[in-house]
Amino acid sequence: MMLCRAALSPCFHAPGRFLLFSPWSIAAIARPSLPAHNWVLKNGSVRCWSNIPFITVPLSRTHGKSFAHRSELKHAKRIVVKLGSAVVTRGDECGLALGRLASIVEQVSMLQNQGREMMIVTSGAVAFGKQRLRHEILLSQSVRQALHSGQNQLKDMAIPVLEARACAAAGQSGLMALYEAMFTQYSICAAQILVTNLDFHDEQKRRNLNGTLHELLRMNIVPIINTNDAVVPPPEPNSDLQGVNVISVKDNDSLAARLAVEMKTDLLIVLSDVEGLFDSPPGSDDAKLIDIFYPGDQQSVTFGTKSRVGMGGMEAKVKAALWALQGGTSVVIANGTHPKISGHVITDIVEGKKVGTFFSEVKPAGPTVEQQAEMARAGGRTLAALQPEQRADIIYHLADLLTDQREEILLANKKDMEEAENKGRLALPFMKRLSLSTSKLNSLAIGLRQIAASSQDSVGRVIRRTRIAKDLELEQVTVPIGVLLVIFESRPDCLPQVSALAIASGNGLLLKGGREASHSNQILHHLTQEALSIHGVKDAVQLVNTREEVEDLCRLDKLIDLIIPRGSSQLVRDIQKAAKGIPVMGHSEGICHVYVDADASVEKVTRIVRDSKCEYPAACNALETLLIHRDQLRTPLFDQIIDMLRVEQVKIHAGPRFASYLTFSPSEVKSLRTEYGDLECCIEVVDSVQEAIEHIHKYGSSHTDVIVTENEKTAEYFLQHVDSACVFWNASTRFSDGYRFGLGAEVGISTSRIHARGPVGIEGLLTTKWLLRGDNHVVSDFSEHGSMKYLHENLPIPQRNTN
Repeated sequence: MMLCRAALSPCFHAPGRFLLFSPWSIAAIARPSLPAHNWVLKNGSVRCWSNIPFITVPLSRTHGKSFAHRSELKHAKRIVVKLGSAVVTRGDECGLALGRLASIVEQVSMLQNQGREMMIVTSGAVAFGKQRLRHEILLSQSVRQALHSGQNQLKDMAIPVLEARACAAAGQSGLMALYEAMFTQYSICAAQILVTNLDFHDEQKRRNLNGTLHELLRMNIVPIINTNDAVVPPPEPNSDLQGVNVISVKDNDSLAARLAVEMKTDLLIVLSDVEGLFDSPPGSDDAKLIDIFYPGDQQSVTFGTKSRVGMGGMEAKVKAALWALQGGTSVVIANGTHPKISGHVITDIVEGKKVGTFFSEVKPAGPTVEQQAEMARAGGRTLAALQPEQRADIIYHLADLLTDQREEILLANKKDMEEAENKGRLALPFMKRLSLSTSKLNSLAIGLRQIAASSQDSVGRVIRRTRIAKDLELEQVTVPIGVLLVIFESRPDCLPQVSALAIASGNGLLLKGGREASHSNQILHHLTQEALSIHGVKDAVQLVNTREEVEDLCRLDKLIDLIIPRGSSQLVRDIQKAAKGIPVMGHSEGICHVYVDADASVEKVTRIVRDSKCEYPAACNALETLLIHRDQLRTPLFDQIIDMLRVEQVKIHAGPRFASYLTFSPSEVKSLRTEYGDLECCIEVVDSVQEAIEHIHKYGSSHTDVIVTENEKTAEYFLQHVDSACVFWNASTRFSDGYRFGLGAEVGISTSRIHARGPVGIEGLLTTKWLLRGDNHVVSDFSEHGSMKYLHENLPIPQRNTN
């Protein structure tokens, strides 16, 4: 028997319009109405405004096939959220997890107010009823015992085993009342529907249920569905999920799947107490979370025991999910109990983020990003085991390929440039970074040969030797970091540079380039793998071509050892924020300063400022703020600086102090902490070198800062006191570059104070390990009464032959 009960019933009204209610929806709305909350009727659908921001999402999709990729889930309009018993109930299995429920209701309300149609299949009636019945039994027993004993102290009272159907009967009304109270906070109406297996086998009842649900959704009401556990018969063995057209409703997993297919929903979200589907029971040593599960993969999965509560287990969830998938509904199984993610797990799934296990019928052509990371690690270890001259040989070969295959590379880059121009979405600085030329390729080849020449003494270099005791020697040697993830925007020339540095340092490499450079990246990666193949390490460098979002890549903390972003300051900030347990090397901003001292040379100032600002204004090492000593104002030197900037068409923004000196000043700067990345800069006035340093420390980004002066004492003071990665005297900021430093190339410029700082070449991609060689040594021999003594003698470091 199907039961339907109202949660809330606001008055639906609009001038000059009437809403027709079906008999089933009238049965569902049986409680007194609440005051209307700005209900709006538009295009025949009822919407409401609440304290959750109302965002209209364009949602239109013909139901029939499930979504092929996670990124498409944002188009889901009709969604079923199944809440497992472990999600709804407390750890003691007696009572509800109120905090989790409140968070789930908030997420459902948010999606409902975006224009989606949300349905909830919930457990929890038995647990809630158990709590109520235990309380009643304890109260009853305590009264009887007090009457019989006449004593205030009560003896230990045994709680009888409670029958599940009785608990369900006692808990259903309370569970729904709780949902009512929570949804009321967001001005959303909810209605309860209780079903049994018979409601799906009787054609008339199926039509009634279908009509009721459609009517509730049409009126912007969230249906809350549960099996009627107070009257449901025990499940028949082996009756679940037989065939495509028949599914036996014996638990809420099968109910959710049946409901999703019946209602032609776009997405079924199954929340449980595990992160998703694993290839072996969660908690076992080799268990790995399966990101995407495909029909036919059941043989590769070993199922464990079911949850601590509830009737189903993971096997039941998988069967239900595959049944729903065959019916055209996409499915995600995820953790709804983890305190760090449960507050946004539903919205994350709908946004297409990599959460839980996504069920898909479309297998990708290539490996998953997890498989690519594992291939890169295995390939990197093989690469590190090669002889130094073999790694150098690979890089020399790649340099030759860049020049030999120049025409093919430029043709691919031309496609990227044309597509970017047609879309018209990239700013001029980005277009400059995207462009490749013969001169750029020649410079790349020269840089790669420098890397090859300097890589002979990188991996396995001994940096310290110590004799701990007789016949016990310790060495500290350089080793690769592991697997690097390099994310870069509009910079196809970055790919061979970073690849060469990874090869030289023996690291595995995952590359994620921007879509705007896809053609260029593809051919450059192909050439890189061709070079790697000469020594059988093709898999060491991988290009991520899947629809993987950057945020999802940053969560692969068990597969990636270091993230290096190459792009805009916003990209770097986003990656630093998204990285979960993975170090990020880089800088979020490149706010570089040039300080013109009172003793500066006129000729040097104009040349250095021009080069720092105008040579490549989009670079992270370009001048952004020009600091001028107060004594230089209204001097020929100052006039020459201004004239030069005007000739170069540099837009000037006046700092607060500089603006105060001028009658008619340029536009005053909005912030002294601005990276323009174009032909723009800020000019500010300072009284001394100390004040210049204070300004740099307050508004700079610890990237590159320059002093122009003929006073050696002042210059040395500046060099010693400015706390930046690169500090120069009478030289352009543009020298802050791995190639110009003689490193061959760089993976980026780091403003971090840990591990690597400044332009990061091969040395920055290495770490160390300790090698101890002994002969039957044990620590007990070195005790107070032992036979051996520590020597701790420094030993000479052997020189490696790099010829």
